[in-house]
Amino acid sequence: MTKLDTEHRDEISSTHFAFPKQRKEPLEDASHVRNAVARFDQVEDVSDADRDEAWKRINVAGRKYGVEINEKSWRELGKGAAAKGRPTKNSR
Repeated sequence: MTKLDTEHRDEISSTHFAFPKQRKEPLEDASHVRNAVARFDQVEDVSDADRDEAWKRINVAGRKYGVEINEKSWRELGKGAAAKGRPTKNSR
């Protein structure tokens, strides 16, 4: 992932963030989109409505940069085998 320095991050339009009001999770390239999905549940101080809008922005950016996102909603994140109580490779 391309690391954004403070100066470049400040120059990015708010519309290029998953959470524009909070300027969290930039969506500058495919790597940033994948990172936004991976860290989505770690974003604090946002409402469910903010998350709904952010998820839409992430999906638009994902299509733009060719990132496949399998979850239809952010509420599906973290619902893998471990989250559902199924044994995982490391828990056997």
